[in-house]
Amino acid sequence: MRVQASSLRKGNVVDLEGKLYVVLTAQNIHPGKGTPVTQLDMRRISDGVKVSERYRTTESVERATVDEREYTFLYHDGEGFHFMNPETYDQVVASPEMVGDAHYYLTDGVTVKLLTHEGVPIGIELPRLATFEVVDTEPSVKGQTASSSYKPAVLSNGLRTMIPPYITVGTRIVVLTEDGSYQERAKD
Repeated sequence: MRVQASSLRKGNVVDLEGKLYVVLTAQNIHPGKGTPVTQLDMRRISDGVKVSERYRTTESVERATVDEREYTFLYHDGEGFHFMNPETYDQVVASPEMVGDAHYYLTDGVTVKLLTHEGVPIGIELPRLATFEVVDTEPSVKGQTASSSYKPAVLSNGLRTMIPPYITVGTRIVVLTEDGSYQERAKD
């Protein structure tokens, strides 16, 4: 489907010369003199190469049809990351390159949104928060609670993060999946 370049937003997927690109930033520029242009910073989905393109706002580009559905993570093996559609029980395999750092947050049964193009996964959207157990951290020092200092910790998923000094090994904590930062103690 062809759309005007000025209507593209972050997260849209476009088809340029048979290759799929995801839009990272889209900026409409209106100079005082001349034709307005749309500046697109994009990443090629197949190999991760970043490109920057400029289009006149009246030019059109081919927008790829992307299917966004919820999938349940099953397991990871040599082929890649296996997901199942909970409605149809169809399974898809996502490559490790496509999943990237999101693999830290993929635990058995977690529900994610997968973006697919013609049945091939091209993007993943994680839940906002995830709960993990602290498996390694420094012991807390008495009297250190007055300052708002944080100490390093390793979580059960292998991720390193900074936690408050009162959290000990074995405590389950909630982290933000965007950057792995500590949010709160788990309530379970």
